Amino acid sequence: MKRYWVVGGEYADTSFSRLAPGKTEERLGPFDSYNDAHKAWSGRAWSTVDSAQTRYVLVTEDVGTEAETLYWVVGGEYADTTFTKPAAGKRLERIGPFRTQAEAQKVWQGKAWSTVDDALSQYRIEIETHVEDD
Repeated sequence: MKRYWVVGGEYADTSFSRLAPGKTEERLGPFDSYNDAHKAWSGRAWSTVDSAQTRYVLVTEDVGTEAETLYWVVGGEYADTTFTKPAAGKRLERIGPFRTQAEAQKVWQGKAWSTVDDALSQYRIEIETHVEDD
């Protein structure tokens, strides 16, 4: 069974590696469906859209199994600033998986900086739990 969480908060800087002084990580959930979690994530993301140092991600949890966390960099050019569907004729990139958040963040940072002047491009880190077969 999968459960979904929205995790994030205000960070010390845009490397998103440590929380801002006096701030704690927020965890919303668990949600039983990805769609419900995505709605909660979207609400938190839009309510903090003007804060470059605030970020939320979706985390997938496999309940009752031994799981490995994997990180993906996802994004590209979107049709508009709702960042919900790719631009016409474009597909979103899905880069990874990475075994650590630090590895994914290096790639994310490169992608984000390479498109910093394009208001319709956005990249994010998605976290998923992968169950390994024994």
